[in-house]
Amino acid sequence: MNNEYQVIVIGAGAAGLMCAITAAKRGRKVLLLDHANKIGKKILMSGGGRCNFTNYSIESENYLSSNPHFCISALTRYNQWDFISLVDEYKIEYFDKGQGELFCKTSSKAIRDLLQSECQKNAVKIQLKTATTEIKPKKNADGFILQTDLGLYSCNSLVIATGGLSIPTMGATGFGYDIATQFGHNIIATAPALSPLTFNQKWLEKTKQLPGNSIQVCVTCNGQNFLDAMLFTHKGLSGPAILQISSYWQPGNPLIIDLLPGLDVYKWLCENKQNRKDILLKTLLSSQFSHAIANYLCVEIGFNPKLKQLEVADLKQIEKRLTEWVLFPAGYEGYRVAEVTIGGIDTEEISSKTFESSKQEHLYFIGEVLDVTGHLGGYNFQWAWSSGHAAGSFV
Repeated sequence: MNNEYQVIVIGAGAAGLMCAITAAKRGRKVLLLDHANKIGKKILMSGGGRCNFTNYSIESENYLSSNPHFCISALTRYNQWDFISLVDEYKIEYFDKGQGELFCKTSSKAIRDLLQSECQKNAVKIQLKTATTEIKPKKNADGFILQTDLGLYSCNSLVIATGGLSIPTMGATGFGYDIATQFGHNIIATAPALSPLTFNQKWLEKTKQLPGNSIQVCVTCNGQNFLDAMLFTHKGLSGPAILQISSYWQPGNPLIIDLLPGLDVYKWLCENKQNRKDILLKTLLSSQFSHAIANYLCVEIGFNPKLKQLEVADLKQIEKRLTEWVLFPAGYEGYRVAEVTIGGIDTEEISSKTFESSKQEHLYFIGEVLDVTGHLGGYNFQWAWSSGHAAGSFV
């Protein structure tokens, strides 16, 4: 068979590219297959076109998994500083957005081009526009036979790096889960993560003047909280704080939102009542929020008196509304816009050292297809680099 390789990686995203490069540097003959028409599609669109490629602070606590210790080994062996060193080698300029989040100064293409160059330098063969339709273990030898729409391919080691279900317009499918199931793996239930949240029509009608307004909040759900920006949309809420908490939210759970984090609201109200007693509540709120949000909050609170008319009970009520705003989302906006997929292949059945399947020799799973999901801020890309490098060191 002419199409024989030592390693075939299915999925030319961040994890697959890193795995192919790492294996090829070890002298392995590597083929990278993808059904898309170009490599690194999600890299190109990520971070608003600037690719948040890692974070200065990478800890296991930044990841969600049913097996929370699984990610530690790979993240330790190939860490953020290793990838930053590669970025520096290519003289790519980047900046820290403010919370250790590293973005390209120019374009995401710089990261894609770096990976493409590394593939070329190390003789990784890339075959695009190729759909894999069937995978079978070889009958009398180690390895696999792949049936594709361009013919048969053979390999000794097979790596599945096909990602999750997020952003299907970028080519996302459940292929990786199907292969895992074929070989006897358990799949932890999947859901959209880092996704905007939607609300019912009644709430949207009440907030129809608010889309486009953004405020700094602290949002809490299921014991987790995030301090960041929240954006009102025509469907509900988005922005970094909401995207982060969406990974922990479950249907039926309330969100508790502090609209004035870091401010002693009761003290602030009392001081203003004493010093600015004749101004309206809405006017005071407009010093902290947009006029549209101030108007909405007064409607929610149920009155808009002059501050001097407020009793202690009124002040307490306003404080509670501003610091413990309880909302019940209707759902996720969905995989269409979710940045990643939570859940995936059960990591109890995957080696944390090599990423080889415990169910099938020489079969490896890396990246987002596994039950490891990072927070917003470069953590999912670092998981791709780390898991890809780990598997590439052994395939």
